[in-house]
Amino acid sequence: MSLRSRATTSAVLLAAIALAATACSSSKSDPLSGSSKAAGSGSTVTVGSANYPENVLLASIYSQALQAKGVKVDEKFNIGSREVIYGQLQSGNLTVLPEYNGALLQYLDAKATAATSTDVDAALQKALPSSLEVLNSSAAEDKDSLTVSQATADKYSLKSITDLTAQAANFTIGGQPEFKSRREQQFKDVYGLTFKDWKPTADTTANALKDGSLQVGDVFTTDPRILQLGLVTLTDPKNLFGAQNVTPLVNKAGVNQTVTDTLNAVSAKLDTPGLVALMKKVSIDKDDPSAVAKDWVKANGLS
Repeated sequence: MSLRSRATTSAVLLAAIALAATACSSSKSDPLSGSSKAAGSGSTVTVGSANYPENVLLASIYSQALQAKGVKVDEKFNIGSREVIYGQLQSGNLTVLPEYNGALLQYLDAKATAATSTDVDAALQKALPSSLEVLNSSAAEDKDSLTVSQATADKYSLKSITDLTAQAANFTIGGQPEFKSRREQQFKDVYGLTFKDWKPTADTTANALKDGSLQVGDVFTTDPRILQLGLVTLTDPKNLFGAQNVTPLVNKAGVNQTVTDTLNAVSAKLDTPGLVALMKKVSIDKDDPSAVAKDWVKANGLS
């Protein structure tokens, strides 16, 4: 299928606007409503998630595995992008987040060059503030990818991102709303690509590629629609998208050994084929993420 540090004014404004919008919403619609730093006392672990289906599913797996071990959990799902939820974890309003190690490293250090899972995790340990920690990364990897339809690949002989050089100026690219701010300069610097237009398409990116309203899209490599819709994921010979293993990120003040051991046990069971199968249930079959998570936790002996 398949979410870097922002010192710029635009990123600060983005986070401020998003948090302001959250604060103005009603308690019924606000995923952070009722959050407090109670998790720091060890009595409650607040599990949060970004606002897209896979991250909600992973957060639900974390939550249900923790509850099965007797941990009191407060769920705060569908909060927003990393630019918003990372600050909530730092403040202690959240205790646990399902993260992607490579994407998190790029968020913290845009100049980071680590590409392998081991190197990324080592770099993360140095880049994170002392209050936060990544636990064991899973084998499950969900990377960003530049993906095109089979028709577009055939018409323009596209196999790798490098092949976009001659056509990018004529192509519209889509992805998550924050995709442009995160990646536009990288595409210019690494591959020399400048696209005609950028569209925020979020979870509809794969479908937009199929119907032709986009020529290129950021589709996560665990998205089952790549196979379902016959899309083509372009290879990344310059490793612009590094390792992105599913990895628990925690506020250290809010976790104990039981929480750490449980989340590491989840990571030990998660792999990419399994995550693709889970996402088929959520994205294609439209099963409830909580029910899918419950079945997975039970099937893997974690309940």
